[in-house]
Amino acid sequence: MFMEALFIVILLAIGTAVWMWRRSRRSGDSRELSLPNSVPKGMRVGIVAAVALSLVAVTFNQVFFYAEPGYVYHVRTITGTERVVDGVGYSMHLFGRVNAWKKAMTVLADDTTADGVNAESESSTASASLPPLNIMFLDQVDADAMAAVRFRLPSDRATFLKMAHEYRTPENLLRVALIPSFQETLQATASLMSAEDYYSGGRTEFINEFENQMQMGVYIVKRKEVLRDSTKRQTSEADASNPTLQDEFGDQQKTVFIVEKLTDPDTGLPVRKEQKFTLYGITVHEARVTNMKPNEKFVGRMEQKQEASAMRAIAREQKVQEEEQRLLAIARGDREVAERQAAMKVEQVEATTKAETRKKETLIEAERQKQQAAIQEETSKILLSKARIDAEAVKVAADAEAYMKAKILSADNALAQKLEAEIEIQRIWAEAFAKRAVPQNVFGGGGNGTTPVGSDMEVKNFMQLMTLDAAKRLNYERSLMADE
Repeated sequence: MFMEALFIVILLAIGTAVWMWRRSRRSGDSRELSLPNSVPKGMRVGIVAAVALSLVAVTFNQVFFYAEPGYVYHVRTITGTERVVDGVGYSMHLFGRVNAWKKAMTVLADDTTADGVNAESESSTASASLPPLNIMFLDQVDADAMAAVRFRLPSDRATFLKMAHEYRTPENLLRVALIPSFQETLQATASLMSAEDYYSGGRTEFINEFENQMQMGVYIVKRKEVLRDSTKRQTSEADASNPTLQDEFGDQQKTVFIVEKLTDPDTGLPVRKEQKFTLYGITVHEARVTNMKPNEKFVGRMEQKQEASAMRAIAREQKVQEEEQRLLAIARGDREVAERQAAMKVEQVEATTKAETRKKETLIEAERQKQQAAIQEETSKILLSKARIDAEAVKVAADAEAYMKAKILSADNALAQKLEAEIEIQRIWAEAFAKRAVPQNVFGGGGNGTTPVGSDMEVKNFMQLMTLDAAKRLNYERSLMADE
């Protein structure tokens, strides 16, 4: 605010002097201006002040500088003192020197930027722009790597001055420390894995190892050749239709290169080469690997591998499809069998249900008949008992009646019955005699004085004989017995 007010005062003084001079020119009093005594005292003070302020403005840039945001300034004054300016605004360097250091410096390797290093003066976001860095993987495949690392400078005064004394300028820091470290670490990371591993899913591991080594130091490694058994047995036989009779050839081994990280025998931690810039309080804020372009031969090999992989994938998909078709056919057959089984099961259940129903109906009918038979048996028993009782009653009644009749008969020798029988017999014969056919003329006679044939006496005798015969058949005695 003080510097801005000073500039306003200078501008006002100069404007006032110019206005007064133009006014005097319009009044035509030019002679008075040439004479010092003719200039008013106030105007002379203004002119002197304007000249003084002009001198101050000329020497201002030699005394003050403007601190931009995002920078740390190493200030050396004419008196030999050093200061670290970390704020924003005007600050005094008193005819000394000033080095501007970015608080965060970036080393970028990319094919979209121009070659070279343009520190402090460039307007881009990168502090150092490099072309893509050519690196060599473990399997001797080279590639152009594009990466970026952002470094953060120390914030405390002592460490910052130590760094400024060591490297003097930001450009020197980039050239002799940050860029070589960036290149060395990127190449060292590439030596930890093969290009096949990188393009087969190891990209994230590569980026993590690169950032870890930029922050903590480069691993000390040892490269070894190792013989391993081949996963695919090499066989040869003319008759390829019988794979069980194939002859193996070769040692069935292959040579692979591995990188072992050396470890401290006491702590067991990997041994590292320390990053020198960390001694001056510089830290790695972030590290990224944005792209990797391998050589044309490897690209062609990868294309063939991708084509083969695609063909294998298509074959696998076709195999899966065929398997799905097979499973679908099996499923359809199973479904049809299941449907038939279900239909037959329904029929069986229906037939079984009907049979069970008929069985139950038969059992119910049999049970009903059984119960009915039991009821009829009980009824018959009851009827039999009743019949027996009735028979007994009839017998008793008959016996009683017979006894009574016997008593009656024995009492009067069955006189009434006998009389009734005699009357009935005589009635019948009388009716028969009365209805007999009698001729008008009867011829005959007995020479010995007997009854003539066909006379009434003859009929009477016949009737008596028949009566006796009937009585004989009735087996009763016609004579009356005396009472006992």
